Amino acid sequence: MIKLMIVDDHHLLRTGLRNIIEAAGGIEIVAEAATGEEAIRLNRDKQPDVILMDISLPGLSGFETSERIMTARSEVRIIALTAHNRPPYTTRMLSLGVAGYLTKACDAAELVEAIRKVHNGDRHFGSEITQQLVVSLLPGAEQSPFERLTPRELEVAMMMSAGHKPVAIGQRLNVSIKTVSSHKYNVYEKLGVDSEVGVLREAIRYGLVEAEMD
Repeated sequence: MIKLMIVDDHHLLRTGLRNIIEAAGGIEIVAEAATGEEAIRLNRDKQPDVILMDISLPGLSGFETSERIMTARSEVRIIALTAHNRPPYTTRMLSLGVAGYLTKACDAAELVEAIRKVHNGDRHFGSEITQQLVVSLLPGAEQSPFERLTPRELEVAMMMSAGHKPVAIGQRLNVSIKTVSSHKYNVYEKLGVDSEVGVLREAIRYGLVEAEMD
């Protein structure tokens, strides 16, 4: 029996995943976590074999959470399960040593297959993820300036691109407005822009968000 933990801050999604996975058989969901801090504690207490990890979490990000969990228990296998399908999200998670990467658009059969494969010591990456990584490694491929951002700066940049104001960003990430402002100006400097519109423009250019069409 595979012991699994689900880490995602959306209760409805966790419930849906639980229903899909339990119906497949052979996998026991031993824990669910809505935050990175909770996931770190449950990893220690419940000792899961495999973890499904979202990247965008309140407080500690999926990047930081994965790194801390794998440092504490090197034998645990993590599959990123997220809405993000492009670098730097993919490259950051892979550099940490995750065993798999799927988008939330994957079907139920692939999700269950991935859990079983990584538990057996293999790796599993969705076809969309593999394609994006191959393209990013081609000679002459332009490196995204978002690769220069720290995990927290990347989260702030994406929330800015989505139109969130500093107060909302601080509440989501559980940090002060002063900290958000510091991250914001680091983002400006590293992306070579001077406004939130500039951040959005670069995010669209490098495929991290889609431009709205009238």
